[in-house]
Amino acid sequence: MTGETTVRTAVRIHGRSAQREAVRALLDGLRARSGHLVVTGEPGLGRTALLQWAADSFRAGPVLRLGPGEDRGAPATAGELLTTLRKAAGEAPLLVCVDDAHLWDAPARSALSRAAERLHTAGRVALLLSVAGHRAVDPEFARLPVVRLDPLAPSHADALLDEVTDGSTDPAVREHLLAEAEGNPALLLALVRRLTPAELRGLRPLPRPTADAGALAAVAGSALTCLSGDARDLLLTVAAAVRAADGPDVDTRLVLDALRHLDPASAPTANPLPDVLAGAGDRLRFHSPLLCRAVHATAAPDRRRAAHRALADVLEADGQPLPALLHRSWSLSGPAPVARLADRLAAVAADGTTPASHGLRGTAYARAAELTADAPVRAERYTAAAEQALLGGRPDRARPLLAAARDCAAPAVVRGRAERVRGLAELRDGPVGDAHQSLLLAASLLAEDAPAEAASAALAAVDAAWAAGDLSSCLATLSLGPAPVPRDAAGMLGPAAPDAATGADGLPGAVDLAGAVDGAGPGGVPVPTDQPGPRHAADPRHAVDPRQAVAPRHATAPGRAAVPGHVTAPGYAAVPSAVLAGGRTGGATPRTDAGARGGPGGTRVCGAVPDPVRDHRVGMRALLEGRLDRAAPSLGQVVERARTDDRPEALLRAASAALLLGNVDAARRAGARALAATRQSGSEALVPQALEYLAYAELRAGRHPQARAHAEEGLRTALRAGQRNTAAHHQAVLALAASIEDEPATVARHVTAALATARRHGLAQAATLAEWAAARADLGRGRPQDAADRLGLLVLPGPGRGHFAVWRLAVPCFVEAAALAGRPEDTHEVLTDFAGWAAFGADPQAAAQLARCHALLAPPDRADDLYRRALARHDEAGGDFERARTALLYGKWLRRRRRPREARGRLGTALAGFDRCGAGVWAAQARAELRALGAAPQGGGAGTLTGLTPQQLRIARHVAEGATNREVALTLAVSTRTVDYHLRKVFAVLGVRSRLELARMVEHADRTRGDRRAGDRM
Repeated sequence: MTGETTVRTAVRIHGRSAQREAVRALLDGLRARSGHLVVTGEPGLGRTALLQWAADSFRAGPVLRLGPGEDRGAPATAGELLTTLRKAAGEAPLLVCVDDAHLWDAPARSALSRAAERLHTAGRVALLLSVAGHRAVDPEFARLPVVRLDPLAPSHADALLDEVTDGSTDPAVREHLLAEAEGNPALLLALVRRLTPAELRGLRPLPRPTADAGALAAVAGSALTCLSGDARDLLLTVAAAVRAADGPDVDTRLVLDALRHLDPASAPTANPLPDVLAGAGDRLRFHSPLLCRAVHATAAPDRRRAAHRALADVLEADGQPLPALLHRSWSLSGPAPVARLADRLAAVAADGTTPASHGLRGTAYARAAELTADAPVRAERYTAAAEQALLGGRPDRARPLLAAARDCAAPAVVRGRAERVRGLAELRDGPVGDAHQSLLLAASLLAEDAPAEAASAALAAVDAAWAAGDLSSCLATLSLGPAPVPRDAAGMLGPAAPDAATGADGLPGAVDLAGAVDGAGPGGVPVPTDQPGPRHAADPRHAVDPRQAVAPRHATAPGRAAVPGHVTAPGYAAVPSAVLAGGRTGGATPRTDAGARGGPGGTRVCGAVPDPVRDHRVGMRALLEGRLDRAAPSLGQVVERARTDDRPEALLRAASAALLLGNVDAARRAGARALAATRQSGSEALVPQALEYLAYAELRAGRHPQARAHAEEGLRTALRAGQRNTAAHHQAVLALAASIEDEPATVARHVTAALATARRHGLAQAATLAEWAAARADLGRGRPQDAADRLGLLVLPGPGRGHFAVWRLAVPCFVEAAALAGRPEDTHEVLTDFAGWAAFGADPQAAAQLARCHALLAPPDRADDLYRRALARHDEAGGDFERARTALLYGKWLRRRRRPREARGRLGTALAGFDRCGAGVWAAQARAELRALGAAPQGGGAGTLTGLTPQQLRIARHVAEGATNREVALTLAVSTRTVDYHLRKVFAVLGVRSRLELARMVEHADRTRGDRRAGDRM
């Protein structure tokens, strides 16, 4: 169908902030020098749009667009090009845009490259080139700086879709279009054009496939033209093989063997490769995923089916049943259901002994669903495919599969399972309020036929309410649902099996989906609630599980074929940050299903709760009731048993128990082992949560650099897995870590990123942590009034108070900020509450922090003793940063009481502690206090210039000589923004607050250096 929808032209570029910043730096640099930049990316990602944006943004001079001649030759030699540019520029800067420079012939590219290297002779010229990213960069351009366009992030693709359709797209259609486009803006627009208004609004079914050969070919353009027959067969075979591969590359031997099956008379070879392919060792891949799809879609149907048939033959002979079955199914002609093949695909996908990734199992389930005529079974298989996509870290793929399941007539139990997966996907990457409602709906749909799964969905709904900071919903949801299902040591349904990784039927145990959600609190510490009812932990998984009885067994409906692949969820009570992999293969978890009308068939008989789970629940319950004497033995057993356990869920449970006991060292060890175990299991969805939990443990231990390292990796993996909510928590951790360093720009960047997602998706916990980080950065930079204003909104009573499990952790910062800002009266109520929290005993730092808070507010005759008491408590608890903060405040107090000798000792201790934990901005405060005492701080810190980088030193000297930021930028040939950034760093490192103070320090340093040199000569 050709499109009946008129697509509005996008009026702005969505995303591309890093690429636009690189282009902007090139243009800003024209004030002092020439420059060049190459923009590359696969077809449809917007190379031309970025060049047009640059031309529209450039106001300093003329814009010249260059293209090849009719024969694709250069319009001039390098010398002639430079002469042309020199004349075009005159006295003003010149921007030269060359789109699709890869289409020029070799001599023309060579002339352009030589001209780029000699641009400085033509005046102030910026040369901006674009080249295709679906092939290797031409050698003529290989030495030029490159900026790459990547697929749009989901939020940016979503904004583009809204812009061109006025936001009228049906939600299910939206999810399908975004998944099909895979972040390619041109393909997204092509898909919208293909649909009618009724299809866009969900009033008519979408054409299948939505991204057909025409749409893909239109975006690919001329990239696949002029290919020989052998090259087309090679490309088609690689593209077909990728569809059933675990990644973007495939085995070269598999491709060549399939080509020999395809044409026995040929002698296929992978040398030389077509430009669109890349070879690395014994692997082949497309440079561009879009071209891979286009090659497959635009091939002749008979030839495409023959390629899949050849691959199936090779894989069957090689003993790889799952990809072989997939290729066999794609070799069929026509869309008619094939029940026998569909059942085989589903059965092999559910077989835990078959090595396969979650992504490949999901593909198999989806293909089995396409070949299934029975609507309830088809819905069940689409749901299983969505579960596997979620486990594989691809919620973007899970959502359209759920939409397909929803289109099938199915009983309540099947619809409930699909709704549960939807809620879990939203919990990681969507509004948590929506996730809460979806999970509650799932619980109600599952209640009659699958009470155990209903309870799991209800607990996940509590998780969503926790992430939203909705304590009343947490408590209300915890009071709902059927009785609990005892679990085995892996947190799975049913009794312990002979093998820890398998059930009684020899198949892997259920995979925990609901547990693998973000929102773990900072260290998972229990928090007294503000409302009646049981007290909760700072992680939603730490809430008490109110269910008591054993759920009944449900048998497979007679006469119904099994539909395996269901994923169960034990809820959050046992493990913060959750567990995805219960089986030894890391693959799907098989389950005998009741099909259209039965319950979750084949559910194993529930036995007694094994010791680790029981101990954790008993200990958690006792701790949340404030009975530490009963909690410690049980939780200690959880930690101890994990020493010999290598399952991620047991290790995360141990880390949780250790943190609840205040044993941060044991928590870090268990967290590190849990991370290793999740990586070994191959679950992409679990790694971001494991890293998040470990990062929180490092923060609780006061090891900010380590927390930062884990959070940086966690952020990357969360973004790769499409888990924006998890990414927001990692951004908040990064902001907290950076808030003690001398990087205000870094804090602001992470805070902005965390709040952008937190506000959009209702993540109250991440928002509170991010706001706390911003306030702590203000406090570290000597701005207590700003810090008190920020923190007051988080900790003082009122509707804007921060997340109920987090705000107490920020109270010590607020008390310090309020005391320094002259507002001690604001602290009385929250300090009383914090005293109760410290008495609770779960946070080893709280007692020392409480004593420090009292010292800040106490009269002089009591403050001295309170500071000493706080330092003694720090010695018991450990933690360099918090102890150094107390020593700094004590040193300041002593200096103002004219006790310089004692003050010098405390401030020196504080400086050493800050340096040890990398708290640069706080170390600057200590150095400034020492200078006020007339003491020269040791080392190359503040008060000397040796702590500056060469660029910072150059900027500092120019500013000390009286130059403005703009004058410094022109002198050093950088942008004023770069000067501003480095100057802020200079001020933080040297501990100065004005340009005059900086000038004096530079003068003093130069004079001291001159005196030393004179002394050396003597």
